[in-house]
Amino acid sequence: MTYISENYDVGIIGAGHAGIEAGLACARLGCKTAVFTINMDAVGNCPCNPSIGGTAKGILVREIDALGGEMAKTADECLLQMRMLNRGKGPAVQSLRGQIDRRKYADIMKHKLELQKNLSLKQAEITDLEFSDGSWLLTTRTGATHKCKCVIIATGTYLSGKVFIGETSFESGPDGIFPSVFLGDALKKLGLSLRRFKTGTPARVLRSSIDFSDLEEQPGDDDIVHFSFENGFLREGENKVMCHISWTNDKTKQVILDNIHRSPLYSGKIEGAGPRYCPSIEDKIVRFADKPRHQLFIEPCGENTEEMYLQGMSSSLPEDVQLSFYKTIKGLENVQIMRTAYAIEYDCVDPVQMNNTLEFTDFPGLYGAGQFNGSSGYEEAAAQGLIAGINAALKVKGKPPFVLDRASSYIGTLIDDLVTKGCSDPYRMMTSRSEYRLILRQDNADARLTPLGYNLGLISEERYNAFLSKQELKKQEMKRIRETVISPGDELNQILVSRETSPVCTGVHLAELIKRPQLSYEALIPVDVDRPALDKAIFSEVETEIKYEGYISKQQAQIEQMRRLETKSLPFDIDYDSITGLRLEAIEKLNKVKPANLGQASRISGVSPADISVLIIWLSSGRDK
Repeated sequence: MTYISENYDVGIIGAGHAGIEAGLACARLGCKTAVFTINMDAVGNCPCNPSIGGTAKGILVREIDALGGEMAKTADECLLQMRMLNRGKGPAVQSLRGQIDRRKYADIMKHKLELQKNLSLKQAEITDLEFSDGSWLLTTRTGATHKCKCVIIATGTYLSGKVFIGETSFESGPDGIFPSVFLGDALKKLGLSLRRFKTGTPARVLRSSIDFSDLEEQPGDDDIVHFSFENGFLREGENKVMCHISWTNDKTKQVILDNIHRSPLYSGKIEGAGPRYCPSIEDKIVRFADKPRHQLFIEPCGENTEEMYLQGMSSSLPEDVQLSFYKTIKGLENVQIMRTAYAIEYDCVDPVQMNNTLEFTDFPGLYGAGQFNGSSGYEEAAAQGLIAGINAALKVKGKPPFVLDRASSYIGTLIDDLVTKGCSDPYRMMTSRSEYRLILRQDNADARLTPLGYNLGLISEERYNAFLSKQELKKQEMKRIRETVISPGDELNQILVSRETSPVCTGVHLAELIKRPQLSYEALIPVDVDRPALDKAIFSEVETEIKYEGYISKQQAQIEQMRRLETKSLPFDIDYDSITGLRLEAIEKLNKVKPANLGQASRISGVSPADISVLIIWLSSGRDK
């Protein structure tokens, strides 16, 4: 028996990282919002690793924060350890990674949803979705029908979820939560193209069963920033835990190879495509047979639990095999498994059915976000949830959509890759995916995106004024170092010689000294006598922009060229078969993706520069009218 329940501006299916950001964004922008979750205790769950950030992912987290999202602030609130990855490399690839208390993170996020004005958090399984009389109708398993102007699907790995542990398999979402078993059929009936993906997670083991005495320690960093720009640098004592490193060996490899026929990955039981860049340990052993060992990180799951996470040891092998191969690893000889590793298979959508707002092109008012869109990772999910939430709210209010391009952010790159190129396996953000990564750094995400977040209404007046003050101080400091001349002398030349760079015999601008690879702001303190007392973050950002000034200028020129193509819109209803000169592959791909502009068209796999030239001529001839 069904009954009509409440009406909402936006209904969100799922309360993982995507659903949370979508819900908060919609509610904060004034929309009456409902977030539906199968289990209230799974809100904000981190079913895989107990961490936020990582290579490129940490930049996504800072971008989410700069736009007014919540992930960064909550990660800072339950931080156990923070590290800057790739510190020995250039600033373009440096990213924050924070070890977090996973239960505390989930509790804080759930409470924020509960406290948010305009937002209702509801435990209910959505089993049907249909469009009727200009609205979306969401029906729950208990028979309630909710009428929504817009809907965001953020089902994570719950949609027709199935867990595999060796020969054993059963319907389940992550961490033993019920899966969404009916919604997938409703989406297929609607006409969405779904496919099957797979991911997995390592075992959780008992701390007291690990011998840490001979393991390499991995401490946190003391001199880096928090995820949120509002929180500044880490304070003493915020690195509360030590992580450790161990390695697999020949014995580990042999146990896995002897039992590889029992892995559902190789027995044919798992149909879904697995993650290319975060494979299971059995996949690593087979694919990288020449490698003598593989690294694993032993990380705590929280302050008030004895569960330890074995990063890098995801597996779908049977439980007895898992115990055998874990015990071959140094430090784990007497390990006790608390939660068995497993693989999980789930339904997701082909993201080329969406545009850059994450709205389905054939279903106005319907949006997708997170792993439902074919991505992997908490950070990718949260970024998409934020953008989908913003755009759903703007649509409800009758305002223009919000789109980030590739040159503005990793978020823009992520979404453009998904909706333009699609993905044949779970998409993971990496710095190599951006052609503008020297500009899209973790330190300047606020400069790139905070004004946009303020204009949307997600950044407070107080925070925006603090941001403007920081930018002004940075501008003044940039001016000062370009104008300040350091006189030659013994003290300066001693610094230069000690740093193995050539001495000077005439005055030299401070900016020119900072440009030298061997020198830094800190090294020049003795001769920079008029240096103002500024936040370390300002000095760091100024130093980066001075050192890489030439490369940054080149990337800016590339961005301008790209944006010129982005301004040349392509009508949505083009029949590319009618355009003479396009290759057959290009016609097929263009008709499938329906790019919004020439820039997006140029990034579609199978569309060549010659095809773009044909489209430019076609547009200039006025035949698009």
